[in-house]
Amino acid sequence: MSQRGEESDAMLREELGDFGFSDKEVDVYLALLSLGEATTSAISEAADVSQQAVYTITDRLEDRGLVRVNDHASPKTIRAVPPKESMAALSSRIDSITPVLNTRFNDTKPQTPELKMVKSHETALKRLQEAIAQAQREVIVAIPERVYPDIEHELQAARERGVLIFLLVQGVDDLTKAGDRFSGAADIVRCWSENILFMFATDTQSTNPSVHQSALVGDALLLSGTHDVGDGVAVSEKHLAGSIHGMFFSAYWPAGTEVFITDPDPLPKTYDWFRQAVFHAMLHEKAGTAIWADIETEDGETVSGRVSNISQALVNPPTNEYTLQTSLTLETDEGEVSVGGQNAILEDYEAKSVTLRAD
Repeated sequence: MSQRGEESDAMLREELGDFGFSDKEVDVYLALLSLGEATTSAISEAADVSQQAVYTITDRLEDRGLVRVNDHASPKTIRAVPPKESMAALSSRIDSITPVLNTRFNDTKPQTPELKMVKSHETALKRLQEAIAQAQREVIVAIPERVYPDIEHELQAARERGVLIFLLVQGVDDLTKAGDRFSGAADIVRCWSENILFMFATDTQSTNPSVHQSALVGDALLLSGTHDVGDGVAVSEKHLAGSIHGMFFSAYWPAGTEVFITDPDPLPKTYDWFRQAVFHAMLHEKAGTAIWADIETEDGETVSGRVSNISQALVNPPTNEYTLQTSLTLETDEGEVSVGGQNAILEDYEAKSVTLRAD
């Protein structure tokens, strides 16, 4: 089987599995699609499934409208319904019950977060594209260079929406043109000659329950397009997704070479995403601009003052004292106070929004 055929086969198996097909049902159905019409013995041989199992499975497939069983032939034969016809019928059945299901649907926050193995190139890439397209605040992504064209449009669109994007491109040996190539797709881009992992996470520290947090981590070979090479784990549970985010910034981001960084935002500017405020405060500090911050805290207070220290490892050079520290220190009338993002523990305040202006 060709590489593209292996990719298609893996994708079909995963998608059919999501629709409730067992492995043996998938074997029989795919074999029958290739045969068109065949006896149970021929299907048994092609699918490597017992003939008795073929009888049972084809009855179930017939109930789903995917095959037709010809009991009048001798020997009995089974014929695959043309996929265009069977999928249209399935779609029609889904459309017919959707309004009824909607009347019964209680739109609550999901109680069971996702934890799923991902084994196909198509599924991994689709998840990445959808996660970027749905992101509202932040995207972090580490990809092999060959995958970049597949997500370039989604990254550019997200950046135009104001999403903060950190991009680590792997397998890049020549950095001379890397900055120009990737500049439109992220706020900051780093490149690395190694080609080790595939990773993304979006909005992992959002406190808004309507914002979908998504993350996936796996072997870079998962995106190679080669069947059964590399796998990954997709998660939506906030602590697991946050762990992937932390692994990205503590283990892999520092290994990359910075090839592009955006210009600092014009001031004044208000940020609802704390890390974005820290990122641009650092850009202004590097440009020699003294910064004043007015910060609305989660407790409803407002703290204001000149930014006297920025702790971060988002931009070179890192200025934090411990891994993943991202905070602002302000000189206020009551003295120095520290402000962190969501679930700040070591800082004096947890920020809800930050307004930066030139001091």
